[in-house]
Amino acid sequence: MIKRVIQRLSENRFLFEELVKRDFKRKYKRTVLGMLWSILSPLMTLLIMKIVFSAFFGNRVPHYMIYLFCGTLLFSFFRESTCIGMGSLINNAGIFSKINIPKYIFLLSSNVTALINFSLTLIIFFTFCAFDGIVFQWKMFLLIYPILCLLLFNLGIGLILSALYMFFRDIQYLYDLFTMLLMYLSAIFYTTSIFPQGYQKLFLLNPIYVYISYFRTIVIEATVPGLLHNGLAAFYAVATLVIGGLIYKKYNKAFLYYV
Repeated sequence: MIKRVIQRLSENRFLFEELVKRDFKRKYKRTVLGMLWSILSPLMTLLIMKIVFSAFFGNRVPHYMIYLFCGTLLFSFFRESTCIGMGSLINNAGIFSKINIPKYIFLLSSNVTALINFSLTLIIFFTFCAFDGIVFQWKMFLLIYPILCLLLFNLGIGLILSALYMFFRDIQYLYDLFTMLLMYLSAIFYTTSIFPQGYQKLFLLNPIYVYISYFRTIVIEATVPGLLHNGLAAFYAVATLVIGGLIYKKYNKAFLYYV
């Protein structure tokens, strides 16, 4: 399956590159600051959260600014990736309805754009870490693992959402409400320690929380998460990707009737 996808991408390499360029240019079209918005948007969100929540949790959490930044950084990556992925089929219906190309190529190109934006913000994140006195260690390289898992998870959710959006346009409004609820359930600005021990384990049912806590454990606590966190991170990524792939495979031809 993976070999087949790589082969199809190689065959359509030129189109894929052009789609990435188009999506990136479209995002910043007619904006004065352009690419700077990739950095300014999460930073402004971070500033607002710090002002609002520092009085409640700032004194209880070491490196609270970085704690917040980890949450906003990963959640923003998830939200941007899945939101633009949701419309990847509809927005490119004029292309795949005329020529025979793998439809997932549009989702992949939009996710590459989101990954570029995430990478730019990640540079600023490490700069904040340095100013906040966090020592860089070899364990920082292990952040590649949760980032890769989150990328695969985003692709899986994007496959599911883009397929559903073809049949049910209402999904975009429901998803806006869902992401808002998910943000509050991902412990971005508070710690799970404020809840009883039994309730804390329920947060592990939230994939986004798993990736955020993995990130925080390495950056702030300078330790490697245990086997449970590693297993859940991989499980959520692979499970959503498989489910999304199966949905695409099943409804591949049906998409043409709903464009």
